Amino acid sequence: MASFRRTLSPAYHDRHHHNGVVSVSSPSHKFSPNSNNYSKLTSPLHALLARVAGAFAKRYGRKGQWRKTLFRCLLFFFVGFLLGMFPFGHVAVNDDIEIKTPRASTISNKAQLPRDEETDFTIDPVRLTAENHVSEAVTNFRFDFAPRKQLIVVTPTYNRAFQAYFLNRLGQVLRLVPPPVLWIVVEMNSASMETAELLRKSGVMYRHLICTKNSTDVKDRGVHQRNSALEHIEHHRLNGIVYFADDDNIYSLHLFETLRHISGFGTWPVAMLAPSKNKAILEGPVCNGSQVIGWHTNEKSKRLRRFHVDMSGFAFNSTILWDPKTWRRPTSNPIRQLDTLKEGFQETTFIEQLVEDESHMEGSPPGCSNIINWHLHLDSHNVVYPKGWLLQKNLDAVFPTK
Repeated sequence: MASFRRTLSPAYHDRHHHNGVVSVSSPSHKFSPNSNNYSKLTSPLHALLARVAGAFAKRYGRKGQWRKTLFRCLLFFFVGFLLGMFPFGHVAVNDDIEIKTPRASTISNKAQLPRDEETDFTIDPVRLTAENHVSEAVTNFRFDFAPRKQLIVVTPTYNRAFQAYFLNRLGQVLRLVPPPVLWIVVEMNSASMETAELLRKSGVMYRHLICTKNSTDVKDRGVHQRNSALEHIEHHRLNGIVYFADDDNIYSLHLFETLRHISGFGTWPVAMLAPSKNKAILEGPVCNGSQVIGWHTNEKSKRLRRFHVDMSGFAFNSTILWDPKTWRRPTSNPIRQLDTLKEGFQETTFIEQLVEDESHMEGSPPGCSNIINWHLHLDSHNVVYPKGWLLQKNLDAVFPTK
């Protein structure tokens, strides 16, 4: 096969390359630096583009037509991109333009069937407009929400056979009371693991306190425990209604609902068993509405008391303890129960530190005609306290079955 070789023209032997750019020395090239056309291009960017275009035009010549077209497209895209980065004008935005949404029309015509096809039902009109009945009802509704007062229930306890039963019973009652409720349980000398576990499982917000004051008299034990709770309330400035709830008493849910209506000091009658356990007696206020006008009492030994109230028959606002200016107390001495008095007189001496007379008391509930808690004096002196509230043997005597 014959081969055709194209000899290089002598006119192309003296090509030179300057800085990687191919320059053509032929005087006939119109983009030559020595030509007149090139001198007319005054812009450096146009000169650069012309030089690159001339180089590619010579390199690809006749064979690379599609490459030349692709290069021109890319070149014009690059130039347009550069021009778009530097806008030569701005768009004025008119702030007065308002976009109004068209209102939906209301279809008030009832859809009716032809007379020859009438049936027993009618079709209600379809309304496309959104009526504002719900929004108007929401805006006109007033949220008269008053937060509940916190109840601070103070319970002195000690290790005995019925302690688990008493604390569980009281804890279940407090669990049914709407929050906020704070249960302050006070023990003597040290905290028992059994009481701590019971409080954790009660489901009630609680604080487990320890009374470290030495006391050999059983009568003074409850006084010191209540004073420890009062010191805790005063120190931390707890706000709420303070109520002394012994663990061996019985309480109704209505009692705790009544406590939240007390503003300063409230009292009510308490039903209790007589010391002989053969009859029930009543101790507490006689009320005319919410005004205290007298007292119930059946014990001759306690008739010398100023106020005939049981320890579980009154409650008071905790701010009386740590805010004497608001209640206009004559002194700022701490309010505590006294352990130097005979049994049965701790209540009246403590109440005398809170209020001056019956005019500062509130009968709860109005009329004082309902019994809302009971004091039964259930003691277990001869029953041994089991460690951990568990018995090693279920029965002291085991009888074999036949």
